[in-house]
Amino acid sequence: MKFVSWNVNGLRACLEKGFADFVVQSGADAICLQEVRAHGPQVEACWPGWTMHWNPALKAGYSGTAILTRRPPLHVFPGLGLADHDGEGRVLTAEYEDLFLVTVYTPNAQRELTRLGYRSEAWDPEFLRFVRRLEKSKPVVFCGDLNVSHREIDLANPGPNRGNAGFTDEERAGFDRLLAAGFVDTFREFEPGGGHYTWWSNRKGVREKNIGWRLDYFLVSEALRPRLKSAGILTHVMGSDHCPVTLELS
Repeated sequence: MKFVSWNVNGLRACLEKGFADFVVQSGADAICLQEVRAHGPQVEACWPGWTMHWNPALKAGYSGTAILTRRPPLHVFPGLGLADHDGEGRVLTAEYEDLFLVTVYTPNAQRELTRLGYRSEAWDPEFLRFVRRLEKSKPVVFCGDLNVSHREIDLANPGPNRGNAGFTDEERAGFDRLLAAGFVDTFREFEPGGGHYTWWSNRKGVREKNIGWRLDYFLVSEALRPRLKSAGILTHVMGSDHCPVTLELS
């Protein structure tokens, strides 16, 4: 099985920048999207053999997740099942015979860290509880924009950014807890070094110089580690300030 995850930073805008071609060429069984910022009726797109599943935010033009599936799932269901967290459309789950596939758009702590408390004290613990509950039934693959660079090698300039949104001690500790719970950062199973990023500022020249952050991940249950075949970052794919990341299981 091959999966792709991509924060498209507005699906309608990404469609104007080649998203449809990417879907056709991806070779994926499922493509998980974050920050779609749209509802289904707002998007005029249809790919033969693919089905789009949506979990939009209540607020128009904000957040939202979706999963494009070519291999039909058994069920698809939105959210964490918690009203306090589900209005922003940040989680969507597809159940397959042998695993759950979860796309997640983790809340950003914001420039002045105005949402850090919510993210670190409420969202992160509830999301971890959610995937661990799923794991009691079958292994879990979860992916998306986790809005954190876990280690210093995961961003180009760790020193000046220490304590900033995406690189606070609280956010990094939240990622540590995912690993401590037995989930595997799949990219790091294949690539131990730095210089590999998934998001770049829109400032001129930043992406060309690869001054980026690794914010997008595939994590899997420990039970799936023997099935890991590859995990990658598609830095050449344009259309968003993020690039897609991939996972292939045998």
